[in-house]
Amino acid sequence: MRAGPLVVVAAGGALGSAARYGLAEAWPGPATGFPWATLVTNLIGCALLGALMRVVTTKTDAHPLVRPFLGTGVLGGFTTFSTYAVEARDLVAGGHLGPAAGYVLGTLAGALLAVRLGIWAAARWGQP
Repeated sequence: MRAGPLVVVAAGGALGSAARYGLAEAWPGPATGFPWATLVTNLIGCALLGALMRVVTTKTDAHPLVRPFLGTGVLGGFTTFSTYAVEARDLVAGGHLGPAAGYVLGTLAGALLAVRLGIWAAARWGQP
């Protein structure tokens, strides 16, 4: 394994995880409330990942470490499937079946839409 990609993924992951933590701290939800911070974090991350993938797959002069740093590192650290799964389980365990279903389905549909929106935005902002 080459050290370059590992180093940039680790550095990007540290930045993305710190950003996610900061957002969660700035927007704490009540213990039994809807996990808005995680939902918004994941949707933003999906939109940014869609835009990034549009850029790196259409731009021939993109540095080879851009995708591992930003995609796997920063955005992989920023988004969180594990927290999403725990929060969905907590909503179900607390008897909040409607909000749990909304969270699970809303995250899935929202994530797919956000990726598409990111691709569209990157195309509109000068990407071929």
